[in-house]
Amino acid sequence: METTDFAKYLAKFFTEYLVGERGSSTNTIRSYSNTFTHLLVFMDEKEHIKADALLLDHFDRNVILRFLDWLQTSKRCGNATRNQRLAVLHSFFKYMQYEDVKRMARWQEILSIKVKRQEKKSVNYLTVEAIKFLLKQIPTGNRTGRRNLALIALMYNSGARVQEIIDLSPSSLRIDKPSCITLHGKGNKKRIVPLQNKQVALLRAYMEENALDKPANNQRPLFANNRGGRLTNAGIAYILNMYTDMARKLKPELIPRISPHTLRHSKAMHLLQAGVNLVYIRDMLGHVSIQTTEIYARADSKQKREALESAYVNIIPNTGAQGSWEKDSKLKTWLKSLSK
Repeated sequence: METTDFAKYLAKFFTEYLVGERGSSTNTIRSYSNTFTHLLVFMDEKEHIKADALLLDHFDRNVILRFLDWLQTSKRCGNATRNQRLAVLHSFFKYMQYEDVKRMARWQEILSIKVKRQEKKSVNYLTVEAIKFLLKQIPTGNRTGRRNLALIALMYNSGARVQEIIDLSPSSLRIDKPSCITLHGKGNKKRIVPLQNKQVALLRAYMEENALDKPANNQRPLFANNRGGRLTNAGIAYILNMYTDMARKLKPELIPRISPHTLRHSKAMHLLQAGVNLVYIRDMLGHVSIQTTEIYARADSKQKREALESAYVNIIPNTGAQGSWEKDSKLKTWLKSLSK
């Protein structure tokens, strides 16, 4: 079977551009692959063109718009997912501008498709009291419970993304002082996060129990499933939900419904409330821009109120209590009449 031009350029885009030129991470490759898988399904089901017959000529602005609409209607994707898929396609067609200059006008029409406005969600986080109560629900009388305590405590204390925790191996940890953990974030960007003594003690005991402190095992998953493989996003969400459900039954007002990412939000908020500079929080979380980290400052209404109160200067002259409107019976009568 002859390879189509679309298949040829798509393969080059993944192997030569994303992997070879950009050095994209496994997670980025997986995300891009998912988008094109959805596109192939759409072209088959709605445009009636099989994957092995797809040509570059089959793609234009209208086709991509129909695909994005299909994502939101048939797949019930929100604006955020729709925009993420569009960003992947934009990346591909930007690449095609240089690979297929004869159809540059067509690729630029696709690139002109705008993202949809996303409603900004409030930051969902737990209080320090809630974090402590959640961790108390994890039993430590068996090996699985001790693993889960080390896992969830590290997710909170390091502010790591779920995938960053999944990718950890014993070699990522420095147990000796100064203790720290090396995380590999988006775009394979590496950052080093210091660890507190209690967290180090917890990890040390966990690693010794599972022989993860042995040099021969330093490339094994730090947190493994029952088969010895790495935990998945769904697996970590299941573990966390198991204990949050337990905690919510006891204190529903303290523990809302959360996701693993909530632990990362919680750590950032607690650092901000403790007076840590946003720049340091940005570096710990691995944000590219300080603007991303500023969502925590905007979300913390208590800190904003306290900052405004501390900066308040009374500029109103003291006219005495005798001039109070509350003692003016005629004024009070007139105000009451307005509500009739």
